[in-house]
Amino acid sequence: MFAGILFGPWIAVGALVRQRDTFARDQATAFALERSELERKALDARFRLLQAQVEPHFLFNTLANVQALVDAGAPQASKVLTSLIAYLRAAVPRLHETTTTLRQELELVRAYLEVMHMRMPDRLVFSMHSDPGMLELQCPPMTLLTLVENAVRHGIDPSETGGSIDIDLKLASGRCLASVTDTGVGLRATGTGLGTGLAALRERLQLAFGSEAQLRVSEIVPHGVRAELSFPARKTPA
Repeated sequence: MFAGILFGPWIAVGALVRQRDTFARDQATAFALERSELERKALDARFRLLQAQVEPHFLFNTLANVQALVDAGAPQASKVLTSLIAYLRAAVPRLHETTTTLRQELELVRAYLEVMHMRMPDRLVFSMHSDPGMLELQCPPMTLLTLVENAVRHGIDPSETGGSIDIDLKLASGRCLASVTDTGVGLRATGTGLGTGLAALRERLQLAFGSEAQLRVSEIVPHGVRAELSFPARKTPA
């Protein structure tokens, strides 16, 4: 009885310590699994981003157009090739970047749209506007280009008469407000929505800003689509 009274509390304490250690190990395992899953999702999103940065169909179609123009002796061939080189110079250095600035995004978008304008000069016009002080703010790579590519592919390209694309960047209450508006065929005409590009973009925004980023796509009257994006305004570290 004396031994039980003497050692009983220590045995109980030992059991509690073992239980605490087991719980801590279980928690650490759960946290490690959750972290591994988040890292996997980030790597998947990164892989899709790298695939999208030099979009194969766009690149091959443009090169085929250049070849056709060269074969026909058309003077536009040199201009199209110059615009394509400008696009690649803007896109390729971003292959290993996890963030970029709105200035770099606009450079990439302009180079892309100039190539598209060369390909269909009578069916595409575009304009770009940004509020002062926005160009050095951060955003995930390919954010604006994804919206513009969708506007060209699903709005302007399917339209016999083409249309316009307007890119507008505004700064309000500490947030970046970006809109890409096209006057193409609209969502209902294609019947396929805007493809998988926006799903990947939403994932990248989620990884970068969590619930602080919003993306909305709406049809406009009489025809066309407006994609609106809102995310926190963060300056590039000095």
